[in-house]
Amino acid sequence: MKILVLGSGAREHAIIKALIRTGTDPEEITCAPGNGGISQEVKTVSIDANNPEAVTNWALAASTELVVIGPEAPLVAGVSDALRAAGIAVFGPSKAAAALEGSKEFAKDVMAAADVPTGMARKCTSLSEVESALDEYGAPYVVKADGLAAGKGVIVTSDKQAALDHAHTFLTHGMEILVEEFLDGEEVSLFFLSDGTSVVPLSPAQDFKRAYNFDKGPNTGGMGAYSPLPWLPEGFVKEVQDRVALPTVRELARLGTPFVGLLYCGLIVTSKGIRVIEFNARFGDPETQVVLRRLVTPLSHLLHNAATGHLAEVNEPEFTKDVAVTVVLASEGYPVTSAPNREITGIVPDTNSVEVAHAATKLEDGKLIATGGRVLSVVSIADDFHEARRAAYEAICGIELEGSHYRTDIALKVDEVQNV
Repeated sequence: MKILVLGSGAREHAIIKALIRTGTDPEEITCAPGNGGISQEVKTVSIDANNPEAVTNWALAASTELVVIGPEAPLVAGVSDALRAAGIAVFGPSKAAAALEGSKEFAKDVMAAADVPTGMARKCTSLSEVESALDEYGAPYVVKADGLAAGKGVIVTSDKQAALDHAHTFLTHGMEILVEEFLDGEEVSLFFLSDGTSVVPLSPAQDFKRAYNFDKGPNTGGMGAYSPLPWLPEGFVKEVQDRVALPTVRELARLGTPFVGLLYCGLIVTSKGIRVIEFNARFGDPETQVVLRRLVTPLSHLLHNAATGHLAEVNEPEFTKDVAVTVVLASEGYPVTSAPNREITGIVPDTNSVEVAHAATKLEDGKLIATGGRVLSVVSIADDFHEARRAAYEAICGIELEGSHYRTDIALKVDEVQNV
């Protein structure tokens, strides 16, 4: 099966690695535009992943049988719509359905109609409205930009001025703001494959959003993750499927915008039960790196069945009993400032237990160059969390990139609990 993967990050690299690991011939995979690491494993092409016409023309010329859309931007740009109109199977929702991620207000409306449990929220179009909502809900304050913000649109803070400043930044860029009630509990990321009618769950994961150890510093796109979550109660996945994923997919179908692709449920387990924090319309990063590392079922089979409306024929995906941990290496100043491009060395070849998913790298004159932001994810798999953490940190310690930083507490809590 000829597969085109759109994107250039660690998520897309993890998808490609999982495709290959579960049986897809690397010669059958192309990535656009890819990055320095991806280009060492599969063919890459320089087309604009956000341009519906360019992507469709290339896919048709290459006799592509499946397009997998990694990032959110091509979805909101309508790339999947153009591909479907040309008769190409696409794993990724339509522009209308992707509004579930692109518009926080739309997501709240869908959840209300589907009776999906979530927190209270108010839409704000001015700073005075934001301040009023902050006073209504109280601290800690949760402020979200109603649109795509590359993982930096949300702030959770007890500092009211910081919340107002965050809102002001996005209001000045023409975005509306959602102020939400703070939900206290453990966060869980749970992915569902959807063909517009049926859903199939993958394995839960937990990511670490803050830049520094022990959840300090600003929010990021994610600094690490682990899977599975041994502390989840029995029946958790089934409850989320029945109360969140299926009702949401059915409501989108009722609205005439069937959701075909990956429904990312960002959840929190509160004292009053499960609540939805947010939806995304694509695989999450860095959770994808650990979830797909544990996948045994052929990924191409799952994605193609979802894309072609045959998900009901799929057995529940199989995952190894091993645990996976990923640690993100970020460039100097991330997420506040951008570092200059710098050479990165010390990345060891993938093994059965450790692999590296590239995010922001390129090859230049035979050297690997880090291009800023989150540069790569070191992913390890082992029998237990202690060994998985040890292997991940041993590998990341050997990587040299001036000014880079990473968290040292990824999966530490679950490791400590398992070793009591």
